[in-house]
This record gives sequence, structure tokens and C-alpha cells, in this order.
Amino acid sequence: MIRAIATLALCIFALPGWADPMRMAVTTSFANSGLAEVLLPEIEAETGIELQLLIVGTGQALKLGAAGDVDAVLVHSRAAEDAFVAEGNAPHRREIMYNDFVIVGPTGDPAGVSGADNANAALRAISSAEAAFVSRGDDSGTHKMELRLWDAAGVAVEGDWYKEVGAGMGAALNTAAGLGAYILTDRATWLKFANKAGLSLLFEGDPVLFNQYAYLPVSADKHPHVKADLATQLEDWLTSPAAEALINGYEIAGERLFTFNAKPR
Repeated sequence: MIRAIATLALCIFALPGWADPMRMAVTTSFANSGLAEVLLPEIEAETGIELQLLIVGTGQALKLGAAGDVDAVLVHSRAAEDAFVAEGNAPHRREIMYNDFVIVGPTGDPAGVSGADNANAALRAISSAEAAFVSRGDDSGTHKMELRLWDAAGVAVEGDWYKEVGAGMGAALNTAAGLGAYILTDRATWLKFANKAGLSLLFEGDPVLFNQYAYLPVSADKHPHVKADLATQLEDWLTSPAAEALINGYEIAGERLFTFNAKPR
């Protein structure tokens, strides 16, 4: 069984019995998807690594890595990841898997998002209608993507219709469900999300909504105390055929949540 511990905004997810585990900061969307519960027992069984997950947004995960508070990070914001490597916080980034972002909203779709030709048009429709939109507002990978999309759509997000909640993906979806609001979410969390009452997936398929997850081992040159050997061992497992089978095989209601795309070294 996996043990979960929540402290303030930081959620720790670990296998029982750990004393001095490897620590990896991961996104809330990764944890909310349920994939962690599939991977962690196999990681321990096949590598012997006792892995502790610190579940936060991408921005906070990278801050933990930059401070040397974790041994690796698994996140989804390419520009922030590239900056993390450029600043010497990781020797490299390694792509592991992907899915996509979707726009979810009230089933009646008062803004007409489902008829949009692309993501820009979908967001402009929400803004023009001043339909309630919930933003994570937490510097996560999803939040960073959302802000890029508003910018590309030429929309200044302001007004009572735009509601920042400063919360993870699951909590933000619950808020959207309660308000009957639109929201940008990763597909995996949406598929796993139980409280769908009144919400439907309304827009998908624009290539700009591609959502890549990458693994970054924290630099042992910058932080000699990190468990670089375990981080390398975990990277090898996450890019192995065993991980590929588990990631590609993880489905909910017949839909795959992630697609493995790690390349050999």
C-alpha cells in the first residue's frame, strides 16, 4: 500500500517503511492521474528504490530541485525545464511521456467553445462571453500553459469572470464543477476526476495543447548531497520497456492517459 501525507500545500506520496528514500518532486497532474500508484510499487520491486514523491506544481517542483531539496523532478513545462538545465540545476532533461490539455466546461457550453476551430478561438469565446473560467493560478505547468494560450489569443485575463484559485488540478476542477465554469486541464486528470457533474470535455485536438512530461535529475555538481546514483537508476527504469508497458497500458474507461515517448540515450 502507498502512504500519502499532506502538509500545507505540499503533498508527500511514498511507499511505507522508507527511512532515507530518494525524493522526487512531481506535478499534481501526474499524481492526480493515478499513474503514481501504478509505477511506485514496480519501481521498488524492480530497482529496490524507495521513492518519495513531493506533489506540487511545476514551478514549486523546480524550486525544490534548484535548492537541492529533492534528487529529481518530473514536470511539464519545456521553457522552465530548459532554464533549469541552463542554470546548472540539472545535467539534462529526458522526455518520458506525453498527453494533451483539454478545455472542460459546463455541459450547456454557454460560450460556444465546442464550435471553435482552435484553442485561440475557444479562449476568445470564453472571454467575449465573460463566462466563468477557473485558473489554477499556482505557477504549475498547466497554469504556465494557460497563460501562454491567453497571450496567444490576445486576451487580457481580468474581470470577475476569471477566477484564480491557487490550487492543484484536482482542487481546481472541483471549483470549476461547483461554479459551472470553464477550465484548462490535462486529459489524464480529467479522465481520473470523479466529480464530473455538470462538466463536459468541450474542446480538444489543437496541436498547441500537446503536453510533454520530462525527468530532470538534480545536479550533483551543484548539490553533492543528492542521490545522483539513484536518480540515474530511476531514469533508466523510467525509460525502460517495463515502464513503457505500464505507462501505455494505464487506461481509464478504455482511454489511455499517457503515451510513452522516451528515447534511448
